[in-house]
Amino acid sequence: MEEDDVEQVTLALLDAANDKDPEVQEQVRKSILTLGKQHPDRVLAMCQDYLVKHPKLVLSHRVVILQTIELIVGCKIEEISSPRIKSIISLASDEMTQSKEVVPDWQQAASNILVAVGSKHISDIMEAILSKFQPGVLPHFFVVQTLANLADSNVYGMVPFLSAILGTMLPMLNMAKHDNMKWVFSSALCHFSDSILEYLANLDKAPDPTVRKDTFSSEICTAFDILFTSWLQSREPKLRLTVAEALGSMCHLMTIDKLEEQIPRLIPAILSLYKKNSEHYIISKSLCQVLDASVNMGSRVLETQLEALLIALHQQVSAPIDYNNPPTIKNHNEVLRCFSVLAISFPDRLVMFVLQKLENSNERSRLGSLAVLRHLINSTTSTMESKKRMILATIRQPMADHSNKVKKRVVQVISAMAHHGYLELEGGELLVRFIVQHCALPDTYQRDQNPTDPEEVTNESLRTMCDNTLHLLTTTVGRLADVLWPKLLYYLTPSQYSNATTPLCKSLIVLGNKKKTEESNVKIDFTQEVNLPSPQTLMIRLLVNAAFPFSFRGHGAPSLSLLQILGGSIHPNSEALWEKEIPPLLSLLEESTAESLDEKQWEEKLLKFLSKTLTTIDEDKWVCQLAAEATRYLSTYNNFLEEKSFLYRCIGVTLQQCFNKEMAKKQLQEVLLTARHHNSLEREGVAMCVGLCASSHLEGTLAKLDEFGKSDAFKKSPSIFNLLKERNEVEVEKVKSTLILCYGYVALNAPPEKILNRIDQDILHCISKHFNTKVLGIKVETKDLTMKLSLIQSVGLIAKAISVCVKRQGYIFSRKQELITVMLDFIKAESADSLRTPVRHLVMTTCANLMSLDPTLNENESFDLLKVCVNGVFSLPPETDTPERIKEEDILDPKQRKELYKNTMAALQQLLKSVLARDPTPDGLQHVFKHIEPWLSSVHDHERERAVTATADMLAYYLDNLTVKNMVSFHNLGALLGRLSPRCTDPQPAVRIAAIDCIYTLLYIQLQYEGFALDYKDEGVDSLQPLKDQLESPDHSVLYKTCSDLTKVMSKRLPQQQLTTLVFMLFEGLVDSQTNCCRSSSVILNTLLKNRGGGLQDLVPEMLEVLHVRLQSITEEQVRVAVGQTVLILASQHLQAVINTLVNQPLPYDNWTSEMWMALGADPILVNQIIEMVIEKLGVLAPYVDKKESMMRAGTVKVATKQPLAMTCGLKGLLLNGQSQEPAVSQFPRLFSCLTVRLAASVGVSAPKDNNNKHMASIHVAGVAADALRILLARVQLDEVMKRLDEDKAWDQLKEASTHINGVTLLARAMAKHAGPRLPAIMECLCPSLNNIYECQRITVTAFFSELLNHHVVTELMLIDVLMNNMMERISDHCSTVRMLSVRGLGNLAMGSPEKVNKYAKELLAAMSSGMEEKDDPGKLITLEAMSGLSKVLLHLDKKNIHLLVVYIFMKIKPFLESENDDIRCASIHLMGNLSKFGSGEPLFKDQIHNVLVSLLLHLVDPNPEVVKACKYAMRVCAPVVGSEQITAMFQNHLHEDKSLHYGEFINNLTKYLIQDFPGMLNFYHISVIQFFKSNWPEVRAGAAMFIGFLLGNLQEEHLSHLNMGTITKGLVTLLQDPDPMVRVKAAEAMGHFH
Repeated sequence: MEEDDVEQVTLALLDAANDKDPEVQEQVRKSILTLGKQHPDRVLAMCQDYLVKHPKLVLSHRVVILQTIELIVGCKIEEISSPRIKSIISLASDEMTQSKEVVPDWQQAASNILVAVGSKHISDIMEAILSKFQPGVLPHFFVVQTLANLADSNVYGMVPFLSAILGTMLPMLNMAKHDNMKWVFSSALCHFSDSILEYLANLDKAPDPTVRKDTFSSEICTAFDILFTSWLQSREPKLRLTVAEALGSMCHLMTIDKLEEQIPRLIPAILSLYKKNSEHYIISKSLCQVLDASVNMGSRVLETQLEALLIALHQQVSAPIDYNNPPTIKNHNEVLRCFSVLAISFPDRLVMFVLQKLENSNERSRLGSLAVLRHLINSTTSTMESKKRMILATIRQPMADHSNKVKKRVVQVISAMAHHGYLELEGGELLVRFIVQHCALPDTYQRDQNPTDPEEVTNESLRTMCDNTLHLLTTTVGRLADVLWPKLLYYLTPSQYSNATTPLCKSLIVLGNKKKTEESNVKIDFTQEVNLPSPQTLMIRLLVNAAFPFSFRGHGAPSLSLLQILGGSIHPNSEALWEKEIPPLLSLLEESTAESLDEKQWEEKLLKFLSKTLTTIDEDKWVCQLAAEATRYLSTYNNFLEEKSFLYRCIGVTLQQCFNKEMAKKQLQEVLLTARHHNSLEREGVAMCVGLCASSHLEGTLAKLDEFGKSDAFKKSPSIFNLLKERNEVEVEKVKSTLILCYGYVALNAPPEKILNRIDQDILHCISKHFNTKVLGIKVETKDLTMKLSLIQSVGLIAKAISVCVKRQGYIFSRKQELITVMLDFIKAESADSLRTPVRHLVMTTCANLMSLDPTLNENESFDLLKVCVNGVFSLPPETDTPERIKEEDILDPKQRKELYKNTMAALQQLLKSVLARDPTPDGLQHVFKHIEPWLSSVHDHERERAVTATADMLAYYLDNLTVKNMVSFHNLGALLGRLSPRCTDPQPAVRIAAIDCIYTLLYIQLQYEGFALDYKDEGVDSLQPLKDQLESPDHSVLYKTCSDLTKVMSKRLPQQQLTTLVFMLFEGLVDSQTNCCRSSSVILNTLLKNRGGGLQDLVPEMLEVLHVRLQSITEEQVRVAVGQTVLILASQHLQAVINTLVNQPLPYDNWTSEMWMALGADPILVNQIIEMVIEKLGVLAPYVDKKESMMRAGTVKVATKQPLAMTCGLKGLLLNGQSQEPAVSQFPRLFSCLTVRLAASVGVSAPKDNNNKHMASIHVAGVAADALRILLARVQLDEVMKRLDEDKAWDQLKEASTHINGVTLLARAMAKHAGPRLPAIMECLCPSLNNIYECQRITVTAFFSELLNHHVVTELMLIDVLMNNMMERISDHCSTVRMLSVRGLGNLAMGSPEKVNKYAKELLAAMSSGMEEKDDPGKLITLEAMSGLSKVLLHLDKKNIHLLVVYIFMKIKPFLESENDDIRCASIHLMGNLSKFGSGEPLFKDQIHNVLVSLLLHLVDPNPEVVKACKYAMRVCAPVVGSEQITAMFQNHLHEDKSLHYGEFINNLTKYLIQDFPGMLNFYHISVIQFFKSNWPEVRAGAAMFIGFLLGNLQEEHLSHLNMGTITKGLVTLLQDPDPMVRVKAAEAMGHFH
């Protein structure tokens, strides 16, 4: 390659080096570098010349060239000639110093060149640099900077020069007046010092091992004075930091005396920088170097600076650390290093200072002090040994700090102290207490909250840290066992440590097990240990913990496990029992979760466990002490009421086991006096405790309650102002509430044989005295919920207690009605929208118990009772609803709510049965049922379920207790069945099952009234019971089949006089709130009408009217269909009237009309008649009329005619019915053809307008026809056709004018593939439309036939000749679209029936040639179809039929290769590929292939992916014709349509083979490629540049003569200025191959 070419290319690249696109810029740099690596001297020379010749070059351009020079030098330093090196040094040196002003980018780039050269030629560099570093003259900024960088990059080369450099530099320091010069000198001194220290540290590798530190001491000391005395005082922060950094590095090179002399000045100066600069890391680093140097030399004056040093360092260590900002982390570590260095020389002073600083309450100060203390404890163990007690004493102050950040640091310090033996010393227990206290921390945030401060230490994180620390102390620090065991037991009982119970127990369990292993006896002598709780308190605490196992971070299981370990220590008798009883309890907990554990059952297990324990202990004194301590311990649970309630029950169980009656009374007195009566849970707990006690001490308990009722608790008490005034009335009522409840529990728990005599005198009398209600003699005050609940609950408990006794003897309750009225008032006062209290449940249970007692309620009283109770329960929201929050004490958890709902519903059912028991007759039943009836059809699931369940329960009770004395009528059967039967398909399974039970029961009640025996079994009615299993299925078809079976049974058993009532009740059911019930109403209705409708002739008009109205409001589709079926039965007798009504309905049809049409489709005879009529009408009526668009416009629009449109709509509705399949199949060819032609005439047609019907204009005319066609295909079960059309989204395309032809093509394709046998009849029906006057219909039918030719099925059906004749006729149609479709059809022959191609060869070639020359073809659509069609035909044509035309066709195709139309370009390339098989062996054809080869190769990067695929195909099939085995293999291996192609690699390899196999054509190839430099597509231009680049890169020297390098160079230079950056990148890349 000519040197001129390389130079020209390099010059062009240099010109483009500052391209605005960074990718181009990078590629240009790479290419220059590539050329530079091949011709380093030449390219470097050109770069130099370029810079010299362009002194005014844009700065950024200059910088890029300098950077490129640096890259070449860096890669090829060994190969560059010495003269060139010197020249480059001279250039870089001049560029660097040309401007006296500092221009960073430019001068830095030049400096970098010198540093790069300096790695190999340090002497030459120093010669050039030192010439610009003359004594007495202030050097250029970048001269000094370069020296500094050279010291870094070439330590061994530079250090020998440093003595001389420093000698020259020192006088210059005083000449530097500007900050930037001072900065660069300081930076250089820092680098020089670091280089010298590195050199001295590696003398064994150094070229001159005689170099010593004192060689440089004098100069360094002199420089130190200037930097320290003058420059360190600068106002510029950046300069100060650099000077400080330099001073730190220089200290190690100073003489001992000089450094000792400077320390008193240097250290304060450095410390003062902390205040002047925001960046502290450099300062700390410098200070550490100074301290390190001072300590290493044994400085004596350093101690004088210690105070100031410690204060400054403490401020730094206390500074917050930003973990997102690395310098702050590095600064913190550097400061700690300073403390480490100082600790070597001054340990005592340092520790004393840190401990004094701990006394400062400032958070930051303490955090810093603790960090240093921890550091010292861990790193200087021997030094700290003598200071342990002092540290223990001092750490107490930060332990009292309120900051969690400080606490976290304290925990870290305690952990360090524990590992170094501090906790065993006196005062160590305070550290343990600190850890435990913080194991008990509450949560900082609720679950849905997050901390706002990212640095915040939350209680949760601190608590977790303390948990882990306690665990580590227990398990890893063995000597702490005696410190922690058993002293940790102390923390288990105070309530403030509740949240620490879990980690405490776990640690104690580990310690206990370790003691067992080591000593075998772990019994604790509680009398000898100080500050430990008593065994009784410890046991009761752990037992209460166990009762709530998932509270306080899951303390239940650990508490039980610890209790087992402590068994022998609590009491010797308990150990064996607990070893047996506790493990099963623990297993149960392991298998349970907070949700799955039955709390009530669990608590009963624990109470039973307590009772067994006390029985086993069998020591009354111990038991009495347990009762006393448990009572005293109650107050610790004032904030944990559930736990307190359980403790009350524990006390009750303990008092049961206590034989000392006086002791029991004393504890009862204590319980009643200390209880906080305002809380419901506590009242309940107290009452349970008293009740349990009464089971063993009834007399004493009643006496104590009576005594307490007369005590001062009900009189006066001192107020907070120490004034005597009446006790708050509310508080007194709470105490009374407790007492009332106590009496209830006493009655419940007392021995049955003793309680009866006490009910009136001792219990009811006392309740009456405390409650003050009119029921018991004084007016009642119902507003107080506590009093209500206590009274209702107590009366309920008493009623429960005496229920057995009432059965044994007569009992008249004279105050029954009075009490019921009060109870109902309680329910009325309850909130209607929530269930928060057991008032309803307790009231109804009490009322149900009272109902069985005489006297009987009158009708009004009974009505009020039922109304209040039924409405009060059914109207409640579902139990899953969250109730509106009221008082804290009234909030219920989900389990409590579930139980409350269950109990409330059960109580209501019991009450209803107790009312019905008083009047078991149809009227009595109706009296109760009328209160339930409105709820049966509620919109709310829960309300319906409650109503049906209650009805089923009540009817079952009615049947069980029915006694028919006379032959009376069950007159409300029809109404009851009408209301209940639709519920058999209710969405709620529970409602369905209950409804079946209701109907079953009702029919058996009817049988009883008809006089059948009690044990009579009716087969039909009994068949209802198995239906319940079917009703559990959610499947609708199963449900309605069951419903139909049910109706047959009802129909059989229903008296005629009840039928009318039932039918009209079912009409109401059609609009039930639940759609399932609407459906079942319609099923029952139709079944009834079929079975027994003959007797309802007079009601038919009325029924039709009702059905018409109902149909308008029914939204459920299934119900509408069922009602349509009902109407169809009637319409079959009045066909003409129904048809006339439907045809004349306004368009578009409403839902009712459409459903009627569809209902008619159920009768095949009617369907056949209607289809005949529609086909006939659509064949003769005009599909549309042309109307003038408007008065202002000249054009016309097509408007559909109304009757054909209505017929199409009706046919669509008719075919929607599945029963229309048979007639649709028999008439399919005619229907399909009719609707296809109708669709053709509907595309682009507007709906008719009607001033009286504005909705008509909204009809999509083509959409109606398409929908009808779609329904027809579905109806005749052409599923595969439908599936294909749906997948291809053909329906949307069929409806729109722009896509209609494609839609018809998809329709024909689907029919040909999946409905072939039907085609002959369809074609016969469609052929007449080819000559139709309507152009739209000719287009549609031609498109359909055209696609049929694409499939072989037409040959199999012997339709090919008919289709070909039709296509040949249409080729001369005056409509261009029809002509285009006919050409397409002829081409399709090759795909559908390739064996017929040669038969029609002459006609096909003539048609295609004509198509390619079509003049009246503005969109070139016919041309495109002709080329595509010819491509298909060529695949199957015999050579004899075309060989004379090959080159002729090739020549006709060639102009289309560069067409801007993507489709034509693609088709022409594809056609060229298909022509290739006819050119094999023809030299002329081979020449033609080589003529277009470059074009094909470049279009492999065509922007259109289809063109790329066509190129791959054409080149693959043309490969054998090319004449090169290697190229043929390449094309066939790499050019696959579905595989990606690495274009660059492909072209690179291809050019190698072109050079090898066709050297004589290289001139032609490169000229062809250059022509594409001007292509319209940037991708192709870029590809051409790449082609040329690889051609050049692979070309051997001997072939260069084949190329016109001047033209190539000129072309690439032009491309380097292309507007598209991708082209410029590839042009630059190609230029990189000019070597």
